[in-house]
Amino acid sequence: MHISILLMEQIIQLFLMIFMGFLIVKAKLLNSEDSKILSIIVLYLIIPCVIINAFQVDYTPQTVKGLLIALAGSVMTQVILLIVVSILGKVFHLNEVEVASIYYSNSGNLIVPIVMFILGKEWVLYGCVFMSVQLVFIWTHCKKIISRESAYDWRKIVLNINMISIAIGIVLFLTRIHLPEDINSTLSAVGGMIGPASMIVTGMLFAGMDFKQIFASKRVYFVTFLRLIVVPAIALVLIKFSYLASLSSNGPKIMLIVFLAIITPSASTVTQMCQVYGNDSQYASAINVVTTLFAIITMPAMVMLFQITI
Repeated sequence: MHISILLMEQIIQLFLMIFMGFLIVKAKLLNSEDSKILSIIVLYLIIPCVIINAFQVDYTPQTVKGLLIALAGSVMTQVILLIVVSILGKVFHLNEVEVASIYYSNSGNLIVPIVMFILGKEWVLYGCVFMSVQLVFIWTHCKKIISRESAYDWRKIVLNINMISIAIGIVLFLTRIHLPEDINSTLSAVGGMIGPASMIVTGMLFAGMDFKQIFASKRVYFVTFLRLIVVPAIALVLIKFSYLASLSSNGPKIMLIVFLAIITPSASTVTQMCQVYGNDSQYASAINVVTTLFAIITMPAMVMLFQITI
């Protein structure tokens, strides 16, 4: 119950950040389209800083075991959920923005501040494992369907700054190399902007939308139901019967972090990619805002269910 209350407080704070982005546009200080610049900064600067900084921890057998559990849980859930969401997409005739919004959680922007707030800084690393796995899917599957490209450009995927950051972080961790304190502090400071910057982008886009059209659309609520109820329920079953939480004394907390990453609202990265690649960014932002609003209730409820079940 304590974790659920802390989680609700954190989500409310993030929603207030969305409102700030909304106010900037409504006050005519910026246009809704100006958020594209901030989206590029988030994707290509802030997220890489978060990744590299998260891997700057001491190499210990317990940490390695925890990372392997987090990796197994992240890969298992994301692969199976991708199959499930793809089937749902065909059954319900979902478009590419809807499929991406249902499958991709906002772990990249929310898991770091949420885990840091409710569990502590030392647990952020395990959240970054999920983020790293998801980034592989984002820059392959998500980029392909959002940009409507006919094939994967593996060179662009491998050389993407986020994928390079993952490789750098892993190498530094395995070789037990710690960056100078000034560099680490800088990475931490820049990475700390991930939550506010992403939420402000969402708010700026939201300010340029037709509210009646958004909230009157039954489709948005259906996508929200799939994102916040169906996907988390399936993930909970997968985690329960994988028994990964029983492999270590820290197993339950590590799998809780994986679960937290899954049950977040739709990814604001989908909105940012829609902006960059010319897809329907306003619809993606509408889904992000509505799922964030309802997540104030669903995320704490899902965490309580996790604590009862696992």
